[in-house]
This record gives sequence, structure tokens and C-alpha cells, in this order.
Amino acid sequence: MTSLRWTTAGESHGACLVGILEGLPSGLAVDLERVDLELARRQAGYGRGGRMAIESDRIEVLAGLRAGVTLGSPLAFRIQNRDDSLERMPELAAPRPGHADLTGCQKHGHRSPRAVLERASARETAARVAAGGVARQVLEHFGCEIFGHLVSLGEVVVEGSGAFELPVAERTALRGASEFQSLDPGRESELRAAVDGAAAAGDTLGGVFEVRALGLPPGLGGYEDPAQRLTARLGGALFSIPAIKGVECGLGFASAGLPGSAVHDEIVVRSKSEPGGSGGRFGRRTNRSGGLEGGMTTGGPLVLRAAMKPISTLRAGLASVDFASGELVKAPYERSDTTAVPAASVVGEALVALVMTSALLEKLGGSSLGQLERSWEALGAELAEI
Repeated sequence: MTSLRWTTAGESHGACLVGILEGLPSGLAVDLERVDLELARRQAGYGRGGRMAIESDRIEVLAGLRAGVTLGSPLAFRIQNRDDSLERMPELAAPRPGHADLTGCQKHGHRSPRAVLERASARETAARVAAGGVARQVLEHFGCEIFGHLVSLGEVVVEGSGAFELPVAERTALRGASEFQSLDPGRESELRAAVDGAAAAGDTLGGVFEVRALGLPPGLGGYEDPAQRLTARLGGALFSIPAIKGVECGLGFASAGLPGSAVHDEIVVRSKSEPGGSGGRFGRRTNRSGGLEGGMTTGGPLVLRAAMKPISTLRAGLASVDFASGELVKAPYERSDTTAVPAASVVGEALVALVMTSALLEKLGGSSLGQLERSWEALGAELAEI
């Protein structure tokens, strides 16, 4: 079974971040400028800290491409760190609440938060955005789209579901004009004010973002083995983003308080001219499931949301304990953001792209893009008969 595997390495202030993608089909022309645009989106956003003004992330492919086309071998890449001051960074005398500092030290049996935080830092997600930026080009080759946007920031809730009625280019331009990856331009001033208020108080803000995948065929994922279920794979991927504390699909947590008649999607015969989804004679009257049933795609839009806690590094400081003296102190402040929820939506897109590309490759099989294309055509013909 063909699938996609990925791994990253690197520290926040080390020389660079590196990544390896295994399982890409041969014959795919990779648009590296497109990957750089995704990296730039991750760096942007109102409320970001000084590190983003230093870095200018770009992907540098080290192996796996020839003349910009995948060879079928592992694709290796790196992202240079302009701030590569790891060896000069000071040690932290006290662990910071909400970070991996203390638990990481307890895990490794030392008193060096620096040794923990450099890898635990969300800086690592740049490598995953780059990997997802490559993987999503496989999905897009088959007409599938991955799109993330802000749902809320602090107490400010934004609207945006109506934008999915717009053409892709218009929806993308609407989000691109926002400093918050939002589809609701009427809330920009409220969002800015919320961030400014938190910054003035030395505090931070969390929020919720949504990622949708459109154009997926039914039947990706599986139920035979619990590890195949996309509910688990996507949930695990989104939970792997630093500071994510909740993930839901479709109605999510709200479904627990509703009767079954208000939760499940009734099955109907699809019109041949019906937009959305990808093939099959049958469809759903609604999409309360968020595009997943039994751990598999239904062919409807995949709708996922993730809740991000406020960033743990506060200028105002939280109570901690000095490692050496055992005395109560204020946690040290490291350069950080007031909020990173918009950036997290870009990371979420990348991870959904990686998981769904892997699921698509598992379904289609084959080692080359041409083989995948033939399997895609055969899948469409089969679904038309079911």
C-alpha cells in the first residue's frame, strides 16, 4: 500500500529546519514558489512577534527532484534560520507554565529548559508547512482543495461559511486581504482591538480555526483497522500542533447535546449536475458529520476545527519556581507572539493536506503520477455504478 510519510528535525534557533517526505509519486511537477507562499502565510498575521520580522522562510530542496519534477525517491529539504543563535542563547532559571519546559526536564532528568524549548517551539511547524505545501499539490492535481480560515479570536467570533459559495479565487483573495486569515472583513477592527488590548495587558489570546477539504472522493481512510480511521489520523495531526486543546469534525461537541435526528445526514440520490463532492450516485442531504462517517470520507466537504489556547509566554509573567533555589519567581519572558491562531490555521491546512494526500495515495496505489491518474479514472467509473 502506497502512503505518505514525513519527519522533521531542527531547533528553533539552530542552523536550519529540515524535513523528509517519502512516498510522493514520481512525475509530479512541484511548484516551490507555491510552497514559499504557504511559508509566508504562516509568518504573517496581526499579533505576531519579533521573530517573524527576522526570518524569511523559503524551502530549499536537497534531494528528490530533477528539473522540478519528483523522482519517486524521498524528498529532502531545509529552511534556513536567520536567527541561528542556539549556542549563544541564555539558559532559563525557571520553567515557564504552559510550555514543555518543566515536563521536558522531568522527562530527561535535567534542569535545562533551553534543551527542551528549542525543539518544542512552534518554529518547527514551518517544516511541516513546507511538507504540506508539497503534498497538497498531489491533491490539487486531482481537483481537491484544502482551505483554512479563522473562526474566532478571544471573544470575537467571525463569520465566513458563506464565502464557500464564492469561486476559489475570490475566497482566497478575501482571506488574503485579512490580517487574521479571516473571511469576515467586517470584524477586522474588532480583531485588531482584541489583540491590542491583550498586548497592552501583557497577556495573550487563543481562538479557533477551521480547515476544509473540498472535492475528496468517498471511501478514503478505513474502518478495518482503528489506525486507518481518518477521524483519528486527522485529530492526531491537528493535536500535534503546539497549543491545540480541542479538535472537532462537523457538528463536533454540539452533536453530544442533540437527538440523533438532528445529527445524522440522510442519504439521497445525487443529481448528475449537483456540485460538490466527488462522484457516486448517492449523497447526503446535509453535512453535519463534517464529511466523515465510519472513519472514511463521505465525498462531501471535510470540515475540521481546532481550538488553540492562548500562548503561554506572557509579558506580565506567571508564577514559577527557580530550579536552583526552589524559590517562587516570575517565569522568564522569551520573545513571543500575542496570538498565533491565524498562523496555526496555515499549519492546520498543511497537516490536513499531509494526512489526506496519504489517504489518497493509499486508495489509488501506484508509484507514478500516471498510474495514479488511471486509478482515479477507474475509481470514478466504479463509484458511478455503486
